[in-house]
Amino acid sequence: MLPPADESATPEPSVRVRPTDSGSEADTVRKLTYAMNVSLDGYIAAPGDDIGWSVPSPELHQWFNDRTREVDLSLYGRRLWELMSAHWPTADQQPDATPEEVEYARLWQKTPKVVFSTTLKEVHGNARLVTGDAVAEIRRLKAEDGAPMEIAGASLAGTAMRAGLVDDYQVVTHPVLLGGGTPFFSALDSWVNLRHVGTRSLPEGVSVAHYETRR
Repeated sequence: MLPPADESATPEPSVRVRPTDSGSEADTVRKLTYAMNVSLDGYIAAPGDDIGWSVPSPELHQWFNDRTREVDLSLYGRRLWELMSAHWPTADQQPDATPEEVEYARLWQKTPKVVFSTTLKEVHGNARLVTGDAVAEIRRLKAEDGAPMEIAGASLAGTAMRAGLVDDYQVVTHPVLLGGGTPFFSALDSWVNLRHVGTRSLPEGVSVAHYETRR
């Protein structure tokens, strides 16, 4: 859940993703989910990293809260980590925070996080820094016992997708066209076949489409 007002899943043409109607469960012990707000034309941020278009309704915010409650570990790339860690550690203390924002802030604070970066020197709060091979570390984490993990940030998620590590996609589509920016899907090396689990409609024309990777 991105910060309000500072806050993408049609793939860009080079991305090859085919939904399918059947499939099997992932062979991994822990499921890895990629879920973010996306524009109708497939971007998680407009040029200049503008995410003001994706301010959530109370219902959408509660959807993010509910799924965060089920997550055992959050994986972040540097850019999104810097955005999130600048807001959510104290968001529940703001006098104008909504009940949904307070709840999310407290869930976010207590959820363990792994930040992948080759430039950061340290991270704070309930987080640890990984500066080495992201694919190797994500594979190691998936092999552990535990509840589902989430991955956030297009670059890190793209790395995980190309390595075949993402099991679950939850595409939160907003009725807005950005015309460019940071795409939800990175370019892939091969087809990724998906099974459509379901789609939920939320206020203000937002829809949440859920897909699982066929293996």
